Amino acid sequence: MRPKCTTAYRIPFLFNRVQARQLLLIAFHLPDRNGAPHRGKVYFTIFALLYGLGLRVGEVSHLRRVDIDFNRKLLVIRQTKFSKDRLVPFGPKVAERLQEYLQHHEEYYGKRKPDSYVFSFRQERPIHPCTVSQTFHQLIPQLNLTLPLGVSPPRLHDLRHSFAVGALLRWYRTGINSTQRLFHLSMFMGHVDPSSTAIYLTITEDILKEANQRFEQFIPLSIKENQSHD
Repeated sequence: MRPKCTTAYRIPFLFNRVQARQLLLIAFHLPDRNGAPHRGKVYFTIFALLYGLGLRVGEVSHLRRVDIDFNRKLLVIRQTKFSKDRLVPFGPKVAERLQEYLQHHEEYYGKRKPDSYVFSFRQERPIHPCTVSQTFHQLIPQLNLTLPLGVSPPRLHDLRHSFAVGALLRWYRTGINSTQRLFHLSMFMGHVDPSSTAIYLTITEDILKEANQRFEQFIPLSIKENQSHD
């Protein structure tokens, strides 16, 4: 039998909050083009959803008006990668950005149908994921990023990866058991099982620092417990 082909592990570039805000700011000032008005507001909102909710670019691209439930603060992601629907909750900041974007969009295009695409320069078609990726790569040089040793140049999917690692880091900092929460993160991101989500949880310097601090706090407690049993 022919051995299976293997690919080298790619170390993703992880955007921190400062870098993500800078990307959004640059996107917001994108100039308009013929047939593509208000590009800044469009791509600002797209990148905000990719980084803030960890969505796939195809999920954002095919989002329709009817899929946004502001009353329950939910996005309905339909027929995603594994042909299943899922609900993605969002907070007040995402709600505010979406409402501002939709209001501006309707002021320009007029009232839209519930099944119309949220991100579209042409009413009948959504912005293609490849177009979103191309725009992302055009903006990256303006960030003047420094790549850590061995880390690959940024790509659009790294925004989703950054969301997952950011969740892990917040768990460490708040003392939450990451193993117990991994299942919830897996459901949120639309994975079949937590093992798929675990691939996203790259160990970073910040995570190692938080883990080390937790370990140092644990050691004195363990020593005291052992001494009490002596």
